[in-house]
Amino acid sequence: MQKRTQKENLAQYETRLSRVMEFINHNLDEDLCLEELSQVASLSKFHFHRVFHAYIGTSLANYIQLIRLKRASFQLAFEQHKTIIDIGLEARINNPETFTRAFKRHFQQTPSEFRKNPQWLQWHSPYQLSNKLNRKQPMNVSCVNFPETQVALLSHIGPAEMIMQTASKFIAWRKTTGLSPIATSKTFGIPHSDPKTTEPSEFRWDVCGSINQQIPSNNYGVVNSVIPGGRCAVLQHKGSHDTLDQSIYYIYQQWIGENNEELRDFPCFFHYLNFIHDVDECDLLTDIYVPLK
Repeated sequence: MQKRTQKENLAQYETRLSRVMEFINHNLDEDLCLEELSQVASLSKFHFHRVFHAYIGTSLANYIQLIRLKRASFQLAFEQHKTIIDIGLEARINNPETFTRAFKRHFQQTPSEFRKNPQWLQWHSPYQLSNKLNRKQPMNVSCVNFPETQVALLSHIGPAEMIMQTASKFIAWRKTTGLSPIATSKTFGIPHSDPKTTEPSEFRWDVCGSINQQIPSNNYGVVNSVIPGGRCAVLQHKGSHDTLDQSIYYIYQQWIGENNEELRDFPCFFHYLNFIHDVDECDLLTDIYVPLK
């Protein structure tokens, strides 16, 4: 039997572990044991946990708890009707004290402290794993004519890790005024640069909601604006917003050149089709628009 090349071997492990992570993300409410996950990976259970740690940068058990606690953190911040005890149970932690200790160990805040005043900057640190997987997904890009859209806009200027704080402020404005209802209006995000190549103090990101009328001045800092109409390349991204850059880079690095397109003088923008408080992170849907001439 011919021996696989190193590149082929790495690709096989990436495929297997990507399959496992996808399975975990879609089954957070189930018991996830080593035996079952090693079968998903088609690897011996005696080696699977070591392979997982080598590629992902943390243990299997810690990764599963991190993903469950990540979902719990969104529930604490955006689903005020849910009790902390119920959120802990959904994270598969039956003892409230154990849930509190686990949450604080990862995020340096207790669940009640996070609910009152989430520290989003330190919230990101547990997820900076040394993930060596080069996840790939089919990229189906099309061209559309995006209609000019009047929006209410709130700018975030500062570290990208603090965007959630601005988003929470915008949600509060929506709920207070009712001028851009979440259920019936469109929600957009407009990054003015790449956070990976921009000084944190200079990074700008706008959160927007479509409106049917001009909004009055307010204490939230929300202003009237418009997303201009015109031709756009559009790609639907499925899954975590943390991996949006993979889809964005595909458009810029490959699709634009292959299709002899030119970029228009307006930043790319996102249309959020659903939200983390409505669906699991793996089921998030985001349309990415890149304006074209």
